[in-house]
Amino acid sequence: MGPEPAGLTELENLFGNIISVIVGLGFIAMLVLIVMAGFKYLTSGGEPKAIQSAHHTLIWALLGILFMAIAWLVLQLVSNFTGIDVTVFDIKTLCKDATGGLSFCP
Repeated sequence: MGPEPAGLTELENLFGNIISVIVGLGFIAMLVLIVMAGFKYLTSGGEPKAIQSAHHTLIWALLGILFMAIAWLVLQLVSNFTGIDVTVFDIKTLCKDATGGLSFCP
């Protein structure tokens, strides 16, 4: 007949993969911006406007990395204080009622 329709497990895997790719691309983008800032510094020729542009690029790239690291740390703190692993996308735990059944989800 054909494959069965996708369920919650496949949806969880899809969102987990998407989030992993986005975070990885974010760090790669920040690394590229740092390299671009270095290149701008090297090719500025002492021109104050070019040096300022390179400085701003470097500052924003470092702030991007800092904010991504802070977001990860906040998620780890929430996970440690609540005991709920918020870094794992798991729909089934959101759907469970007090008896342990999946009453809220299909």
